[in-house]
Amino acid sequence: MTPVAPHITAFLRERLTCENTRAAYAYGFQLLFAFASKRLGVAPSDLQLEYLDASLVLAFLDHIQHERGNGARTRNTRLAAIRSFMHFIEYRVPTVLDQIRRVLAIPVQRTDTRLVKHLTAAESRALLDAPNPTSRLGIRDRAMLYLGLTGGLRVSELVGLRLDAVRFEGRYVEIRVFGKGRKERALLLWKEVGDAIRAWLAIRGFAACPEFFLTATAKPMTRSGFEYVLRKHVCTAAVTCPSLTSRSVSPHTLRHTCALDTLRATGDLRKVSLWLGHANQSTTEIYLQADPTEKIEVIESTVPFRLRPGRFQPPDRLIASLMRGRTQSFPG
Repeated sequence: MTPVAPHITAFLRERLTCENTRAAYAYGFQLLFAFASKRLGVAPSDLQLEYLDASLVLAFLDHIQHERGNGARTRNTRLAAIRSFMHFIEYRVPTVLDQIRRVLAIPVQRTDTRLVKHLTAAESRALLDAPNPTSRLGIRDRAMLYLGLTGGLRVSELVGLRLDAVRFEGRYVEIRVFGKGRKERALLLWKEVGDAIRAWLAIRGFAACPEFFLTATAKPMTRSGFEYVLRKHVCTAAVTCPSLTSRSVSPHTLRHTCALDTLRATGDLRKVSLWLGHANQSTTEIYLQADPTEKIEVIESTVPFRLRPGRFQPPDRLIASLMRGRTQSFPG
């Protein structure tokens, strides 16, 4: 028997380089080990690798869907974490290769592919006008929202932005972003964005932490903190832009909005992929489905077949039958 504890620790520390991915995988394994412990009557620290067979994994996936109420996407995310761990294990514990093969054979569930949610120009304008430009927090919030809409940053990239990653180049501002997989990219943004960032930098004040955006207590802004800020200003913006009333706006909605604006401006999917920091350009292709300009170009570039003109002429017997029915329905 092989204890699972040392292997899961090595997997999380050695295989996963992104802190957010590591946290997401760790939470998934926390759920798996809690389920296995209850099902097998064994303490989580005493779980053995041999216990994590295909039947247990399938039972766990069924548990998170039917008892925890998770959808197919969450199920597939948990399965992806387990598969990644099994690939890690197959080189370390060859005695369980057949067990690993059976776990890797578990299929993912098919999910619906929906259009990405994004803001219209009017909704974006109303959202940027929502913060109070005369208050300290309002200036901070406007800078964060502006950077999210124009830079397309992930929420982790936005709250993790450091002071030394912001540099002003004349009228413009350059942001160095550290994305997934420790990939770094540089974004050169407009003067208006630079002005908003300068305004926050002027009143940010000294803080012991290197993060650019701070809370009201001079601590680093968190993901949940930015989500709260966004929800608050969406409610304020809904007063002047009623379409936001029924909208569910998440931090990733700002990223989607930036992606579609960039695609419409450039017409180049590769530039959108580079701007967002996607590792694979196929990830960026989801925006082609939501961009109507691409479909308009297709319509304008092709000429449909012309139909032979003609006009329907009812036969005399049809007219007679209709008149007879009308006479019977409405007697003189």
